[in-house]
Parts: sequence; C-alpha cells; structure tokens
Amino acid sequence: MKVSYIFSTQGHTVSYKLGQMILPQLEQGRHGAEVVAMFFFEDNCYVLQMGNPLGERLAQVARQQNILLMCCDHCCYERGIADKLIADVPIGCFPDLYKALAGNMPDQVITL
Repeated sequence: MKVSYIFSTQGHTVSYKLGQMILPQLEQGRHGAEVVAMFFFEDNCYVLQMGNPLGERLAQVARQQNILLMCCDHCCYERGIADKLIADVPIGCFPDLYKALAGNMPDQVITL
C-alpha cells in the first residue's frame, strides 16, 4: 500500500509523530507501507529548513526511498524560509503536489 502524509496540525505532530514514530520506522525498514510523499503546512515547514537535524535525517531517507517532500509555498513565504529549505525540497500548492505524484499516486492520504 502506498501512503502520503500531510502534516497540518500544529504542536508536536512533526517532532513526535514524525520524529519519534514514522521516521525511525522508515530508517529501520519497518514502516509497513510505502511512503510516496510528505506535504508540510504552516510551522511544520520549519522541519525542512537547512540544518534542522530531523529534517536532514528525513531528507536522507526520502532520497534513499524515493519519497517526495514538499512544503506549502504560501506557508514558506509567510515564514521567510522559501529559500532556506533543504536541497531538493520543492514548495508548492495542491496542484503542484498532484502533478508531482501523477506517476506514483498514493492509495491512502493520512493527515496528521
């Protein structure tokens, strides 16, 4: 099964659910589903700033497992980080996400 995660909830969603659950499972090859994309909204975009240890780990796994990482363009511009993201992390909106996933659509979309 292919899944895509959308990180929209504020608080500890990224640091806890992604950092303590999902990412370690991906690193250990025991997540149980093929992750095809992760889309980040609002303050969750900060995790993909250059130099963020969690984001750097995630980007490494994403490159190895062909996972698309993308941030909301509007969220990044509002926060002044659009040009400070980890290399190869695009920004965009849902139409950009759909286009990027056109050849590798998920079976399930999970919003956290």
